[in-house]
Amino acid sequence: MKELVEKVAALYADFSKDANAQIENGNKAAGTRARKVSLEIEKAMKEFRKASLEA
Repeated sequence: MKELVEKVAALYADFSKDANAQIENGNKAAGTRARKVSLEIEKAMKEFRKASLEA
């Protein structure tokens, strides 16, 4: 479960960096990357929920 929390934190850091680049600089490619990472975060959070319920 610790690895899962670290994975979510890393994904969120990537999301935050790309989302800020889109907002501040109007970087469309960064927006695309942020949307992609948001889907990965969603999957990781579902895995976390399962692991949390089992623990």
